[in-house]
Amino acid sequence: MKYTATFIYGASGHGKVIIEILEANGMEIGGVFDDSMSVTTLLDYPVAGFDPLKVNGTAQLIISIGNNRVRKKIASELQVTFGKAIHPAANISPRCTIDEGTVVMAGVTVNSHVQIGRHVIINTNAVVDHDCLLEDYVHISPGVALAGNVQVREGTHVGIGATVIQGIKIGRWCTIGAGAVIRKDVPDYGVVVGNPGRIIKYNTQE
Repeated sequence: MKYTATFIYGASGHGKVIIEILEANGMEIGGVFDDSMSVTTLLDYPVAGFDPLKVNGTAQLIISIGNNRVRKKIASELQVTFGKAIHPAANISPRCTIDEGTVVMAGVTVNSHVQIGRHVIINTNAVVDHDCLLEDYVHISPGVALAGNVQVREGTHVGIGATVIQGIKIGRWCTIGAGAVIRKDVPDYGVVVGNPGRIIKYNTQE
């Protein structure tokens, strides 16, 4: 089905990037939703409170919020059709799968048989090599390198410039610090920093 308009939810810097991806793909942007009334426009598009009547039938929505927990909360509450935003300058294997709500920024490489879940963010110049699994609500920051057969489970945030060697399993709702080098599996909720990566604490559970 061809959608006549795409709306975004979240008037932020992340939203600006998604707007420009949609523009680069020649997609019509219906407007921007945000819970705060302090912003009235974003890149010249009008910002207003969420209106479900606008996102029905032939329209779709992308949640433009970087916080994984907030993105999950909003996605679970809205009964709408979610779109995708994939930059035309991303290098995406035709043998990978990308689920609804996911955004892929410029310069990203996603190689063969990668599985990407719902509402995932793969940020600028990240590399996701063959046979990786990224579950729902994952955020892969700019410049991250995931080697082959890496698993990143739900809600985990991999910080800017981090490197994960092949075959590693990273649990649910973990935080991988900027520039960390991950050579061992990471349990659920682990917060990892450094080279080699070490757990310094655990995130609170949902």
